[in-house]
Amino acid sequence: MSDSDRGLLGGARATIARREISSLSREKTIVLALLIQLFIAAFSSFLVVGLTSLYDPSSVEGEGVRIGVSGEYQDELVSAAAQTEGVQPVRFDSRESALEGFNNGQVNAIVAAERSPEANGSRIAVTAIAPEENIRTTLIIVQLREMLTELERTERQQRQVYLDYRPVEPPADADSSPYFGFTYTVLIPLLLFLPPFISGSISVDAITEEIERGTLELLRVAPVSLVDIVDGKALGMILLAPLQALLWIVLLSFNNIAVQNVVPLLVFVTAIATIVVAVGTLLGLITARRRQAQLLYSVLVILLFGAAIVLPEHPATTVAKLAVDSATTGTYAHVVAFSAVAVGVYALARRYAGSIDAESF
Repeated sequence: MSDSDRGLLGGARATIARREISSLSREKTIVLALLIQLFIAAFSSFLVVGLTSLYDPSSVEGEGVRIGVSGEYQDELVSAAAQTEGVQPVRFDSRESALEGFNNGQVNAIVAAERSPEANGSRIAVTAIAPEENIRTTLIIVQLREMLTELERTERQQRQVYLDYRPVEPPADADSSPYFGFTYTVLIPLLLFLPPFISGSISVDAITEEIERGTLELLRVAPVSLVDIVDGKALGMILLAPLQALLWIVLLSFNNIAVQNVVPLLVFVTAIATIVVAVGTLLGLITARRRQAQLLYSVLVILLFGAAIVLPEHPATTVAKLAVDSATTGTYAHVVAFSAVAVGVYALARRYAGSIDAESF
């Protein structure tokens, strides 16, 4: 093989990479996943309205949730409901009459606040009843939580005069749009993380299918080494992830969703893609069986993504901060750190591929 073919993206490697990318059109599951992402990115300004209702049900305007209130602290509950947007309190003389109104559909939920027998009656015991699972259950529970949170805040303010010390003042409520939070903390990370994870899954199939079909030896007739084959298959999948991410960012911009720091975001996506593709390649070479490798890949990726919570900044937070242009020094440090880890993990995958004999499969 000539020196020009030995480049990381040259000769046989590039040919194998093009072959793998072109073969994706025959994978119905992959094509469907890409089309779903394309639809979300292209029509995000419309979808975000409906998706935000799941992310923050209280953001949906409507007639409000009717909550029946009763008990000794009925006035306090009514006052808390008045401070909670989307809640309409309905007074009842007793808990039994409130329950009857709930069963008759007069109210969506009921709350009874009584003096707690514990702690000499200095506490409030609250009993809430909400409907079983239905379309509005999530909205009702969210409104109940906000109402009771308001009640707690009011009680704390009124009782602070009895404390021997001055409590810390709570921060003022920020009047922010749920659409902004959903877009940058859920939608954009989702669109940018899916391509790397899909690329990793494809890399598992790309290796194991060659082994199971016995076509790995045919590739080596070229002649190319196992490392060349791994490079070609892996690099094609790695480069596909940032290209998808760039397309999603462009489509988001058409929907008036501005994404800042595009270059660092693409570098971060490439690093994530390199890590998961290298992991998928290693699992494919180690197990040599598609089903086992895919199961291990799915479990391991979930564990790694969950374990990232121990980091100073979660990868999803890094993406959100970069996209909204509020990145800190630690955010850029994360991008550099993940890039370094990606180089190390990919080097490990190449080294392992070079240490095994393809004929052993």
